[in-house]
Amino acid sequence: MTKSVLIIEDEPNIVESLTFLLERAGFVVGSEGDGENALARIADMKPDVVILDVMLPGKTGFDVLAELRSHAETIDLPVLMLTARGQSRDREMAEKAGVSRFMTKPFSNTEVLNAVRDLVHLREAQR
Repeated sequence: MTKSVLIIEDEPNIVESLTFLLERAGFVVGSEGDGENALARIADMKPDVVILDVMLPGKTGFDVLAELRSHAETIDLPVLMLTARGQSRDREMAEKAGVSRFMTKPFSNTEVLNAVRDLVHLREAQR
């Protein structure tokens, strides 16, 4: 069964490069560029993994993550947070909010792809 990834990122170049990378690896990929609309998009798509930026218009990635973790349907949804803000404070906030993985930009394609694959396997093991 094909696995899906939703990219919540407002930078078009990053969305384009991640989409190319993930589709080439066999994933179905969707994207949303606004934190305000992220939860509705997640509910519609029901992705296996979410890649979430921190700095988004509407709501921050931290706000989106907190909302995901507060709903039974998405409490265990694997989330890879990608951010240019790599301070330890941001990592701690993400971990407290329940992020599955935290990665700073710039990132390597291999690193992202391996993280997504690991999170898909984690999700399958939870079911």
